[in-house]
Amino acid sequence: MEPTFWRTEIWHPLTLHFPIALLLFATVAKVVAAVIKGEQQLFWQKVGSLLLFVGGVTVWIAVYTGDMAEGIVARKICDPTLLKRHESASLNLAWLFTAAVALQLLLSLHIVRVYLRALRLLTLLLMLLGSAYLIYASHLGAQVVYEQAGGVNVPASDCAGY
Repeated sequence: MEPTFWRTEIWHPLTLHFPIALLLFATVAKVVAAVIKGEQQLFWQKVGSLLLFVGGVTVWIAVYTGDMAEGIVARKICDPTLLKRHESASLNLAWLFTAAVALQLLLSLHIVRVYLRALRLLTLLLMLLGSAYLIYASHLGAQVVYEQAGGVNVPASDCAGY
């Protein structure tokens, strides 16, 4: 039996918690920046941007490791449509946050000089929609693991082998 660390389906839960936290906190920081004024607004804008950039990279790592795990998990669960819905929601959130990263890059690099407020608002709306998909995808992922035992090594009833 191979060590637990080398099981392909284990890599997904190891990588997905970073983008969940980073992207949700990025969204919260951008909301805070949208409602306050002055120096604090700039601080929260920068915090939100940094978290968004790092979360935008790590979300694609989680998608990649999820693709690796899918081939193993899909064969073991009772309802593979649940896994498909999880995958679809995950791709939706990844693309929404990627679009937000692209807009934020345009804003941060001062490439766009017109419609700054509208672009900031659009970035925030993409992040809010992405966060809604993130919560939905996380809920579906939890159902795959806890209701379908996806990626979980279920021991024999007598715990033989331990």
